[in-house]
Amino acid sequence: MAKVNIKPLADRVLVEPAAAEEKTAGGIIIPDTAKEKPQKGTVVAVGPGKKDEPMTVAIGDNVLYGKYAGTEITIDGVNYLIMRESDIVAVV
Repeated sequence: MAKVNIKPLADRVLVEPAAAEEKTAGGIIIPDTAKEKPQKGTVVAVGPGKKDEPMTVAIGDNVLYGKYAGTEITIDGVNYLIMRESDIVAVV
């Protein structure tokens, strides 16, 4: 997990997605065009939260989120997702 120089606002969270699966359980290699978007990742940065809703996730938490949650951004060549904390469905 790299240190990023970005601070999400309000209830937003910056997540580094886990790598997409390269092979199936049976050993079949999945081409780039058929890979599923990852639905889990690691929290890299956390906003301060809203005045009446403190943040419940912390930097370093492994989280699960919706398949199409967040906005993809690239910082220093690394892909991240920035999303609202409510888009996170679980901490694992």
